[in-house]
Amino acid sequence: MNEHMKILIGYDGSECSDAALTDLRRAGLPPDAEVMVLSVADVPLVPASAEMQTAYGGVSGWPPASPASLAPETAEEAHRLAEAARQRLLEDFPSWDVRAESRIGWPDRAILRRAQEWKPDLVVVGSHGRSTLGRFVLGSVSLKVLARLHGTVRIARASRRAAGAAARLLVGFDGSAGAEEAVRVVASRRWPVGSEVRVIAVNDPRVLSTVYPLVPQVALANPLQEGDGARWQRTADEAARELQAAGLAAAAFVRAGDPKHLLIDEAIRWGADCIFVGARGLGRFERFLIGSVSTSVAARAHCTVEVVRHLARTSDVWLSANECCLAQGQGGRAYA
Repeated sequence: MNEHMKILIGYDGSECSDAALTDLRRAGLPPDAEVMVLSVADVPLVPASAEMQTAYGGVSGWPPASPASLAPETAEEAHRLAEAARQRLLEDFPSWDVRAESRIGWPDRAILRRAQEWKPDLVVVGSHGRSTLGRFVLGSVSLKVLARLHGTVRIARASRRAAGAAARLLVGFDGSAGAEEAVRVVASRRWPVGSEVRVIAVNDPRVLSTVYPLVPQVALANPLQEGDGARWQRTADEAARELQAAGLAAAAFVRAGDPKHLLIDEAIRWGADCIFVGARGLGRFERFLIGSVSTSVAARAHCTVEVVRHLARTSDVWLSANECCLAQGQGGRAYA
């Protein structure tokens, strides 16, 4: 495991945000970590008044003044929340190097921009949050971060199990590079004794019936063909052995169906604490046809979901050009 991690945590003081902090006790994280807690004061960007526009040369929008001066109480609250979360983390992880930051703006864009600047190994957000207009729905913050960030994202939910209890982890596996990276991440972390992992290899017949006739080269490159149950099981068993070598009680299972539903149902039946999935098992064109598994699982699961992407910290392209524009509030488009 990377014994020194950089972790960025989006925190807004909501119940789900508190659950995300508690969930970190069950994430298998190392004792040596550099952690940043970011709280964002959500100030609605309304058009300036006619008087303001006249005073500033007819330019619409906010005048060129400090946003903090427009909402000092909101800015102060964000700072207070970040500092409170910092103190709480130090109680749970005294060896971590934790700092608190606060910003003003749209929460998802602030998190994306800070991630682009700092390049953390892991970004943690709660499944829901709050804003000046009430609770954020999942898609408005957490899924935007997940869709646009080219890094690993953990969308945390509360667990009924105690922090030191053995964990139950489910890994969605399709033989792709993203799925293999998810296995490596689970194997590299520090889990309580007795923790269990189920590797679920999902044979999705829609890929063969919908994608392969249109993109035959995908079928040639895919090691897991329809009807080849032995190969599916063999590949899943290899992933389970990697996890067993790391001291985890791991078993592999092959299922046929839609992974977006199957992984969630399996997690509910087994009582999983977290689902690990690779960010992209298929290319952008194939995902357009059948939808994003990782996004759907993250949105609908009842437990924590960690979507794993491998990205070197030294990469200059941490967000796409469109995503950088969105993070900076300059418009652009995004895709999940």
